[in-house]
Parts: sequence; C-alpha cells; structure tokens
Amino acid sequence: MSNVAIADTLFSNQPPLTQTPGEMFQDTLQDASIGPEMVWIPAGTFRMGDIQGDGYSNELPVHEVSMDDFAMGRYEVTFAEYDKFAEATGRAKPDDQGWGRDNRPVINVSWDDAVAYANWLSQQTDKEYRLPTGAEWEYVARAGTETKYWWGNEISTNQANCQNSDCADSFDYTAPVGSFESNPFGLYDMAGNVWEWSCSSYDSRYNGQEQECATEQPRVVRGGSWRDSASYCRSAFHSFLSPDLGGDTFGFRLVRMAD
Repeated sequence: MSNVAIADTLFSNQPPLTQTPGEMFQDTLQDASIGPEMVWIPAGTFRMGDIQGDGYSNELPVHEVSMDDFAMGRYEVTFAEYDKFAEATGRAKPDDQGWGRDNRPVINVSWDDAVAYANWLSQQTDKEYRLPTGAEWEYVARAGTETKYWWGNEISTNQANCQNSDCADSFDYTAPVGSFESNPFGLYDMAGNVWEWSCSSYDSRYNGQEQECATEQPRVVRGGSWRDSASYCRSAFHSFLSPDLGGDTFGFRLVRMAD
C-alpha cells in the first residue's frame, strides 16, 4: 500500500472531533504516531492591549476583538516534537545549549523554522496548522481575564519561568513544558519560558495587523522568556524580531483551525 493510501486510511479512520471548548486532542500523523497536544479554544470577544494603562505605546489603542473558535497547542512545541520533524525532512536539529531536549521547549528556531514545522504538520495530518496571530495569542493568554497575567496583577514564586529575581522559579534556563499551573483555558507557559513566534507583522500601534497573518517584516513575538523581567511576560506585552533570526530564548506554539 502506498504512503498516500496509508495516509488516506488513517485520516478516514480518525473519529470526528466534537470541538468542545477545553477538549484536548492530538491529530494522527502519517506514520500512525500522534501530533502535539492541542486544546479547543471557545469563540468569544475580549479587550486587547494595555488595559491597566501602565504598559507601552505599542499596546495601544485598547480595542475589542472577536474570535472564532480554534485550537492552540497545550504546550510550547518541544524538542521531541521538532526533532521528529527535523529527522523526517533532513533539517539540522537546533542546539539545546546543553540544557536538555525531550520535553523542553525547542529553542534556537527562527520564524522560518516554525513555519516549516507547521507546514509539515499540516501535510502530515491533512489539517491546517499555523502560527497564531497576535490577537489569537493574547486572547488565549488572557483566558477571559483582564489582569496583567492570567492569575492577577502580581507575580510570585513559581508562577512562571522568567528572570529569577522577578519570578523566583527554580530554573536557571528553560523549564520542561507544563512545569507551572495552566491558565483557565488549560494551556501552559503562556507567560515566560520562551518567546513565542506569531504570524502577525509588527507596528508601533494597533491598526488591525494583529488580527492577520502577514508577509511584512518583522514578526511579533509574545510571552517573554526565562531571561526576561516579569513585565515582559504580561499578556499585553509584545516585541518583534526578524523572521530569519532566533536564539536561546525563542520558541513557538501552533494553532490548528477548526474542520
């Protein structure tokens, strides 16, 4: 039986997903293994930007955004998941800095690397995977809240992995995914650990580009990292980077569109 026929059989045998908000699922790859853990996110409306009034000008204007339902990665993409893609496609594996691979978030990946992984996963599962828009990312990070972080306006010990003087966490570098409590949508590490690439282009003020995947450079990154201060891990904060760059503070997670 050809690979195409095997893939068609696998896809046709997958049970239909209910797309119930909060439901976790994993799509099947062509070799019958499973993809990243994804969580269905409910449709809704939220206020995006510097709600507290003490952020940066690029977090303005505060505006209302309505979202359709979609799924987002329960965790940041791990080395184990990315390494499987690299082996299947003959790409070089990114350096783990000697911190460990497996269930740590993949680092040293560019926007181009992240998009290549999303495209490969889409081909493997016959589903649409991509990087989140800036609006999708913030909607999930807030998870129905309007505070600086999903848990409140202050950060205390072991709530996230950021600069140790702020977060007082037990990790010197990246933390294995899921090391801290999940947010109300059931997603982990939406604050800290690694910066997460988005598909949106950056501008100095919101003008609608945050709701789109664009081709302009640079690309928006979200969430802060293990090296950054807690203020960079706020739900509203965002920065930018050229898509061909990366580093030991940059990773990503994916969205998956509804069937």
